[in-house]
Amino acid sequence: MDPCPFVRLIIESLALKLPLRTKPAGSRVFPTTTPCYCTVRLKNFPSQTALLPLSSATVTNTSLPSSTTSAAGFHLDAAAIRRLSGKPFTLRLSVYAGRMGRTCGVSCGKLLGHVHVSVNLDGAESRAAVFQNGWMKLGSEQKNPTARLHLTVRSEPDPRFVFQFGGEPECSPVVFQIQRNIRQPVFSCKFSADRNARSQYLPSDFTVNNNRGWMRTFSSEREKPGKERKGWMIIIHDLSGSPVAAASMITPFVPSPGSDRVSRSNPGAWLILRPHGFSFSSWKPWGRLEAWRERGPIDGLGYKFELVTDTGLASGIPIAQGTMSVKKGGQFCIDSRLKDSALSSLSPVRGFVMGSSVEGEGKASKPMVQVGLQHVTCMADAALFMALSAAIDLSMDACQLFSQKLKKEFCHDEQFCFS
Repeated sequence: MDPCPFVRLIIESLALKLPLRTKPAGSRVFPTTTPCYCTVRLKNFPSQTALLPLSSATVTNTSLPSSTTSAAGFHLDAAAIRRLSGKPFTLRLSVYAGRMGRTCGVSCGKLLGHVHVSVNLDGAESRAAVFQNGWMKLGSEQKNPTARLHLTVRSEPDPRFVFQFGGEPECSPVVFQIQRNIRQPVFSCKFSADRNARSQYLPSDFTVNNNRGWMRTFSSEREKPGKERKGWMIIIHDLSGSPVAAASMITPFVPSPGSDRVSRSNPGAWLILRPHGFSFSSWKPWGRLEAWRERGPIDGLGYKFELVTDTGLASGIPIAQGTMSVKKGGQFCIDSRLKDSALSSLSPVRGFVMGSSVEGEGKASKPMVQVGLQHVTCMADAALFMALSAAIDLSMDACQLFSQKLKKEFCHDEQFCFS
């Protein structure tokens, strides 16, 4: 099982040094109390934005800023690496003073200047490289005092395994590993919307609890009146047919009182499970995923994922949270470099762990999953990420408004069809 080449282009150690205000103010003199930010642009990639802390340190070629921040950076797959290799290309950073955003299509910030960094990715798949590390002038004026930007631009190899579901998770598809133009089947999926089906995979005394203080035993679960989506489960099998990972809905997705949507205050939840010991009839929790429907100007799917510790769900370690558009979908990602990664100080996550595509509501979804090389020691490790990817994809359906009709794959009874 060989990984695909990826390169991470990192923009970090960002800080800004502004000239002191003098009287009369020159054309290149800026107030030191103005909030500043920069945009980072690379051709054919969405631009990145990062806040710039103001540095009070004396600027020399070797001085370090008093505080720094980082941009999200760029993930380059094999196609992007081929497109950008062969000759240097330019990374452009534009620095602004003022608040971020746009009004009537015009940037709200005042442009202070640009810097350009030359990047050469030849050999970047196999070795790290530094292209800039230190202070750069904003602009080319020599007579007037200029602002200076501190930044580090570097690349590092970031090989990943790439998988894709052959169909929508609820249709029990095959999962393929992708290596360039080769698609090789590595897993199969079995989805069930029947809450009784999971009893053959989960032990009858399997009990979970969380920090809300409730406890549920699957074997003693009782019917609840009213609308709810529950009992969904997807099992990931290896090529021999043995189950190697699973995602099981442990908390039903129910609408909040007087509403037709799953609220953040009462989210639905999944357990991501792996076989425990040598028996495939015994499972151990690996992670817990919560999902809900966000209110606001953008209709969104909110989510939170945490690793389960040996002490139980009450002490889980959060490693990912965010919101993606219900209409457009998005990326579910576990990456310590993301600004909203929600990592705690106890998190074992370092760098990129996984990314999974999620289509918008009502669109056919064949999740594409990337997993960092360092997080896969065997096929069973990869299977856990397939189960997690399926769970976040299925959550888009589970959080569909209860006034709408679900697809037939979820309809093991009339309640599921016409919630």
